[in-house]
Amino acid sequence: MDQTAQISPGAQTELRSAAQQPTEWRDFFELTKPRVMTLVIFTAICGLLAAPGSIHPVLGFTAILAIAMGAGGSAALNHWWEADLDAGMKRTRNRPLPGGRMRPGDARDFGVFLSAVSVFLMGVAIGWLAAAMLAIAIVYYAVIYTMWLKPRTPQNIVIGGGSGAFPPLIGWIAVTGEITAMPILLFAIIFMWTPPHFWALALFVKTDYANVGIPMMPVVRGERSTRRQILVYTLLLTPVAIAPWLIGGTSWVYGSVAVVLSALFMLLAIPVAREARIGDAQMTREKTLFKFSIYYLFILFAALVADRVLAANGVIGPGLLAGGAA
Repeated sequence: MDQTAQISPGAQTELRSAAQQPTEWRDFFELTKPRVMTLVIFTAICGLLAAPGSIHPVLGFTAILAIAMGAGGSAALNHWWEADLDAGMKRTRNRPLPGGRMRPGDARDFGVFLSAVSVFLMGVAIGWLAAAMLAIAIVYYAVIYTMWLKPRTPQNIVIGGGSGAFPPLIGWIAVTGEITAMPILLFAIIFMWTPPHFWALALFVKTDYANVGIPMMPVVRGERSTRRQILVYTLLLTPVAIAPWLIGGTSWVYGSVAVVLSALFMLLAIPVAREARIGDAQMTREKTLFKFSIYYLFILFAALVADRVLAANGVIGPGLLAGGAA
């Protein structure tokens, strides 16, 4: 698929003929998508800390470092592949590649290097099951989502959401060495959270996606369908978020936080889903939902860790499955 044909001739010219400026370390750092990396690292740490058992601090740090490097490597490959598309979107046109501050080959090589080193480091220091999951996560984002799903289907976020759901799963595996019900639920929480989170953003940046021909849900199916699906996926997220408590993997501490947060998420999603909101130029409620969705995930995973710490110190009773049977 020729992606350069989907953006304006001016944007193509800007991308291809921009004067090459000196590349700085900040440009390489930007390739790793540090804002997204923050969430990746946080959920990975939460998965590691919430897992039953213990891990040496040095090995724990190494596992998180490997996950961060893998996420950064796949993000760099995303920058490389989508450089022409980024040039055609207002919010991304100043990234290192469309901004003319880096050669495409340098971004590609940087992404491949980080990805390869991260998997090798995870395998040697932690174990090859965790390394295999990390490799799958990298391929999922850089190839399955970026190169295949994103330019072809409005379901790109639904299916591609799995790419961002791996960090807590990998963090848990780093401690236990196995895949059980609890880390699968942590994966499922982020998987179900991604569509309402991202579509709330897509509603107020849909023009950018339309300009470069990316079939995001609001562009292809329209605002009305997108708003309804935000509500549907918020409904689906609720039982998944509460499930760790329901199966006995956590105590009432996590359970109560999950219930309250999910109720608030629902209360914010309902007005967004109302058809009367279509055409609102300010998109105030949509922006509020998007911001809250970020806090939702941070607080939910922080509650998971707090639950584990409180149980480990005897402050509360452990979940029925907290000993590792989950």
